[in-house]
Amino acid sequence: MEPYIDLHVHSSCSDGTLTPREVVRYAAKKGLAAIALTDHDTIRGIAPAREEADKLGIMLIPGIEFSTNYKDRDIHILGLDIDVDNAYFAGSLSRFLDSRNVRNRKMIRLLSEHKIPITWEIMEQRFPEAVWTRAHFARYLLDEGYVSSMAEAFSRYIGDQACCFVPREKVTPFQAIRLIQEGSGIAVLAHPLLYHLSQRELEELTASLKKAGLNAIEAIYSANCGMDEGNMRRLAKKYGLGITGGSDFHGGNKPGIDLGEGRGNLKIPLQIWKNLKGDKKIS
Repeated sequence: MEPYIDLHVHSSCSDGTLTPREVVRYAAKKGLAAIALTDHDTIRGIAPAREEADKLGIMLIPGIEFSTNYKDRDIHILGLDIDVDNAYFAGSLSRFLDSRNVRNRKMIRLLSEHKIPITWEIMEQRFPEAVWTRAHFARYLLDEGYVSSMAEAFSRYIGDQACCFVPREKVTPFQAIRLIQEGSGIAVLAHPLLYHLSQRELEELTASLKKAGLNAIEAIYSANCGMDEGNMRRLAKKYGLGITGGSDFHGGNKPGIDLGEGRGNLKIPLQIWKNLKGDKKIS
């Protein structure tokens, strides 16, 4: 049986619901040969995930997902096979997280002004090990009964046009690529079709990112349908880029997407990773 992998996975260290160790155990249970832990803007989960992976005999690829800004659009860049011990990378990442914390404090203040009893200390108690994203605020609002769904939390309170939204200072995708390169990683344009760019805009973005050092496009993805994968493979080939694939698994926060399977038909062979690494010794 051909071994399968998943190169886009989130844990409770960002906005997933399983801990890093639980994610690895679940991957082993599902028979995956490897996963990349790609939490948003943090590598905090890599060490425990790697310990668990070593115990269970599966490959743990250290990764990260950066939220960046490009022409007022939210563009995500994955970093795969990051050297998490690189001091320059760690320092730059710490400065990047500072901007997220500033945004979170402002959101807490706005929610409080809208009669939501929330404080920094409450969020720390509720999500002690996580780098908070808007999904954490949505989960809090849902659990406390202020909304009936995560979607309502975004539409009423924290979505881009909602009353408590605070934009965060973001790096550009070009800065993210440079940071990933400093960490000796592989830079990937995540889920390119989710940005709703025109064909011309997507080609312009891809060409610019390629010049900046982009290595690959996430061509295999849970939201793909019809000719999407084929089109993304052709785009990657046109610009001399590799391809990756991932489910974007978040556990209970994305209940329709399963690890290694997406919505049920996702299959990412280990050969995808071998091709990307160019290393026949990967097993």
